[in-house]
Amino acid sequence: MQQDGLPLRARVKSAAYLFVISLLAWLGLTSSLRLQEVLVGVGICVVLSLWLGQQYSRLGLPPLGAKRLLFLLAYLLVLAFEILRANLDVAYRVLHPAMPIRPGVVVIRTGLTSDIAKMILANSITLTPGTFTLDVVGDRLLIHWINVRTDDMEEASRLIGERFERYLRVIFG
Repeated sequence: MQQDGLPLRARVKSAAYLFVISLLAWLGLTSSLRLQEVLVGVGICVVLSLWLGQQYSRLGLPPLGAKRLLFLLAYLLVLAFEILRANLDVAYRVLHPAMPIRPGVVVIRTGLTSDIAKMILANSITLTPGTFTLDVVGDRLLIHWINVRTDDMEEASRLIGERFERYLRVIFG
């Protein structure tokens, strides 16, 4: 039985993962294991996971699974690290007396096929200071780079996008 693009088993699995994630978030935010608060959290999380599970399947995204969730967590950690690293790099360039920058626009290629994966890649690149995604056309992203290290598309793709793309391939693949 197929409805909204995902089989029933995948939708149930996605709803179960959403329930667990939202309940963990609820418990973390309330910082309490009192029965009343846990029961309210379970009720809210059941409703949200059933509703969001239907919305999730309508987006045409792959079903949630343990592997995808682990890669999502790893991706968020890598993104946070890259944002921190890029902030330090830009701060160095601003504070350095000679202001060592070589701004320019480069084109990178992505192997991602889904539009949402490309959007997340483009936004991740933009979130790291020193880079800004100007446009996404097909499998290419137009990037403004504060310090262009190479004009070669393959090398620029490796330097700018590959650190995010390896996780997004698993999450959206």
